[in-house]
Amino acid sequence: MLDKKRWTIPIAITLVAIVGWQIKQLTAAKLTTPISQSSPNVVNIPEVTPATTEDKNAKTVEKIADEVTVRILTDTAPGSGAIIDRTNNTYTILTCQHVLDASKKGKYRVLSPDGKIYPAKMKPAPKLKGLDLALVEFESETTYRVVKLGNSQNLAVDSVVYAAGFPNNQSINSDQIEDTTNWGRKAFRFTSGKVSWILQQSLPDGYSLGYTNDVASGMSGGPVFNDKGESIGINGRLKYPVQGIDAFIFADGTKPSVENFEKMEALSWAIPIATYQNIAKK
Repeated sequence: MLDKKRWTIPIAITLVAIVGWQIKQLTAAKLTTPISQSSPNVVNIPEVTPATTEDKNAKTVEKIADEVTVRILTDTAPGSGAIIDRTNNTYTILTCQHVLDASKKGKYRVLSPDGKIYPAKMKPAPKLKGLDLALVEFESETTYRVVKLGNSQNLAVDSVVYAAGFPNNQSINSDQIEDTTNWGRKAFRFTSGKVSWILQQSLPDGYSLGYTNDVASGMSGGPVFNDKGESIGINGRLKYPVQGIDAFIFADGTKPSVENFEKMEALSWAIPIATYQNIAKK
């Protein structure tokens, strides 16, 4: 006859060992099995993408653009401009001639980078005749940043460029568009894009730099920047002009092919800063 007491203790010990081994196996499985992404108790932490060099450059250029871009207020439609010089307390702004032509009374005001408004006047510049460029002056004892003029001749297709200015209208929502004349500096816009076309044969008024940036009415006269924050052009022509192919008649009177026109109308156009620099040196 078996001695129950002799066998009960070893069996109990064995059972405890087996249970302990099973617990260890289950614990190990939990540690090595990935948690289901669909589990309602799991909070997914989104992956943070490091800022690229281009992103950092854009932030730097945007700060420069905000400090050198002004709004030119006329008695009709406002435009934009860039501070290019300071002599004593006189600041000079480079803008588009058609921005100044909008003022029938020939009176202008400048909305400065710090939100102040100054009376301004057009500076005679006979050398700029034939170009959609003009100069405006205002007086101030406040120190404002002057934009550095870059070398637009170093640009190539796909070069990153940035455009700045003050659109005359902006969307509030899908159903409402508001006039920004009284918005002050809040109307400032900064867009990024790339050079798409550098014409060897200029369009009328000096336009030859085509780029993908979105530019709205009111941004004419505003600066176009390279990735160093240097001005390499002046905004002036919008995408898809109502004149159609007639808006792209070359300076010699010829028209582009239909294929080229379709590419050209999808771009914004600027006057390269080299055009101004070459004339200013004469």
